[in-house]
Amino acid sequence: MKQNWLGNIILSALFAAMLIGCSGKTVVESDLHIEDAPDWVNEGTNILKSKSGRLFHGVGSASTMDDFSLQKSTADNRARAQVARILSSYMKVVSSDYTASGKNGDDQYSEQNVSREINNITELNMAGVKIIANWRSKKGGTIYSLAELDMESVKDIVKNIDSMNTNLGKYISKHGNNIFDRVAEEKQK
Repeated sequence: MKQNWLGNIILSALFAAMLIGCSGKTVVESDLHIEDAPDWVNEGTNILKSKSGRLFHGVGSASTMDDFSLQKSTADNRARAQVARILSSYMKVVSSDYTASGKNGDDQYSEQNVSREINNITELNMAGVKIIANWRSKKGGTIYSLAELDMESVKDIVKNIDSMNTNLGKYISKHGNNIFDRVAEEKQK
């Protein structure tokens, strides 16, 4: 059991390092170089700290369809899915940091329980995702959508989950912003 727990911590740390290591400026997968597109389209899915706060941004797109409403809805849903993906990656770093801190105060509270709660937090936070922008390419008619979730919403949802382990909730409230800043800073390098 201890070896499995240790192995999961190592795998989580490797995943976090890979996530951070892959975010350097030499290879920017999300930079689409679309002329005349708003910056957010070319920047793509991102975790960023700005004057507006700590934000998770997801960009989704949908090629031209016969039904414009369906095309826009598809782009919106894909943008939300990107927010879920980046939030999930962030929460894995939180989980890794929390389990590595050894401050859970409950030997019965396993890494599996932490993982389950992190997944629940991710799912619950999707209700707070807002579509804040859309853009349609003049060239191909592709619609791009920008979804946003702010860190304060994440922390508010964590506070209101009655079934959550108290120590994990406190850890996220206390360290969530610092972890966010660290991940966002690494993405900017």
